[in-house]
Amino acid sequence: MLKRKQYALVVLGLLLLIIACERPVRQNDLEALQSRGELVLITRNNAACYYEGPHGATGFEYELASSFAKYLGVTLSVHIMEDELEMITALRDGQGDIIAAGFPFGNRSTKLIALGPGYLDVDQEVVGRRGGPEIKDKKSLEDYTLWMTGNSARIEYLEALRQIFPGISWQILSAYTSEDLLQMVWNRALPLTVVDSNIMAINHPYFPELVKHLTLGEPRQLRWAIDPRNHYLTRAIHDWFDRKETRARIEGLVQHYYSHLESFDYVDVVRYRQRIKRRLPRYRAMFEVAAKKYQLDWKLLAALAYQESHWNPRAKSYTGVRGMMMLTRETAAALGVENRMDVEASIFAGARYLARLHRQVGSEVAEPDRTLLALAAYNIGFGHVQDARILARRLGKRSNTWRGIRAVLPLLQQKKYYSTLAHRYARGQEAVVFVDRIRTYHRILQPVLDEMAANEFTPHGYGL
Repeated sequence: MLKRKQYALVVLGLLLLIIACERPVRQNDLEALQSRGELVLITRNNAACYYEGPHGATGFEYELASSFAKYLGVTLSVHIMEDELEMITALRDGQGDIIAAGFPFGNRSTKLIALGPGYLDVDQEVVGRRGGPEIKDKKSLEDYTLWMTGNSARIEYLEALRQIFPGISWQILSAYTSEDLLQMVWNRALPLTVVDSNIMAINHPYFPELVKHLTLGEPRQLRWAIDPRNHYLTRAIHDWFDRKETRARIEGLVQHYYSHLESFDYVDVVRYRQRIKRRLPRYRAMFEVAAKKYQLDWKLLAALAYQESHWNPRAKSYTGVRGMMMLTRETAAALGVENRMDVEASIFAGARYLARLHRQVGSEVAEPDRTLLALAAYNIGFGHVQDARILARRLGKRSNTWRGIRAVLPLLQQKKYYSTLAHRYARGQEAVVFVDRIRTYHRILQPVLDEMAANEFTPHGYGL
């Protein structure tokens, strides 16, 4: 009897060994990724995720994924998709390694994917237009159709809300993006839309008449999605997000993409948009020629001029700076400008001065940080920016990034810090606001120019 049992165990062991040998061994997915030398990012083409900027590819999600790819020692490639289900299908089919979509995933989607750690809170916001529907509470939503893209988290919020308010209804426009819908609400083509708060925040300066009426439910966090079978990649993502350097990187990206939007209000942006249409055309050619001469972005030069003078060639301040580019008497003399009220002379001198500061900052500072440091120097002087870089190094911050310098510039107003520096006191907080506002003016400018160009070829009474 004992021998029979022993024989049976031996046979069972042999069978298990045969099965194990025949079963395909799944390769370490992270090693396979590193062997091919490429991390494929599935994301959307918008201001919050990925787009082509003046200095190349950029976007919050793109830059975060680029940092992870660098950590893995591979290059990053981008696969653009807009639909959530298509993204998940592509991920599971091996067409991508991670999804960084700039929106939270709903419970239905999370059954098909693995998720990384959360890194940014996002709300679902009901957005309308000034002069449009008045939404006082969630019950008011029963009187209107909500137009939106088909995000699973958004639908789950609304399905839960409809249990309380049965009259709530919505329509999904799969052929459009959330940014498209915001523009359609702004153009009064739609009454209301529901979008993620990060998309609203970035686009609000372009469409100042938009109004956030309500927030649906509690915020959810943005997370990367991974094929649940890729256990090693998932573990690597969790480990990377746990690193102190990654948390600092995320904080810096939030500051870079969102912090400069906070100081703007409705009146600021509406007035600026009006002046783009009414004032800028008089001076645009001068900005373009001056920028070309000194190898600058003319739109950045125009945004700088607007921050300085609101495109008023006779502007002057209590400190004695004057003209379109608000030059000091000393700077104007050094640049050969006899009359600071001469518009063309002022613009060319301002461009020349900014180009000089850009050279002084040096090529060791990568773009766009080099340009941002040059703008700060335009405001408070190159010496103070150099002081800030010294102070940043002392405090363990990165002295070759705008984020590092932005953090320490306000300290130049504190005696314990400025007393140890060559150029002493500076109004560092003013320089932070100065640069942040120029960045926002610059970002708003191109969409308004595109709108003006489109209107030139649109018959009256047609179009959105």
